[in-house]
Amino acid sequence: MILEIRHYTLKPGRREEFITFFEKHNRSALRDAGMLVFGPLRDLEDADKVHWMRAFPSIEAREKIKGDFYGGQVWHDQIEPIAMSMIAHFEAEVVETTDGFENFNGASSVDG
Repeated sequence: MILEIRHYTLKPGRREEFITFFEKHNRSALRDAGMLVFGPLRDLEDADKVHWMRAFPSIEAREKIKGDFYGGQVWHDQIEPIAMSMIAHFEAEVVETTDGFENFNGASSVDG
């Protein structure tokens, strides 16, 4: 499995607004595009940072899914104008899991 570990520095004071938008709109759009999404996660040391991860079955699938998503109407019309207005900077690491990686089940911790 290929994981992207994403780190976002948000514009000052925008973190909770970003998290709300992510949880209500962005996560489902990413999942609908074929990505597994984990997060968002609040940084405990910086009130303007959020982290999250997304997963793909292979590097080839990652490229196709991302290309389709970022080239599509949902990103351009519904996600990008709002999400990017809150982000000051972002970084991502791309990693591959090992054979012993313990998989996520994708359920919300609220779901039990």
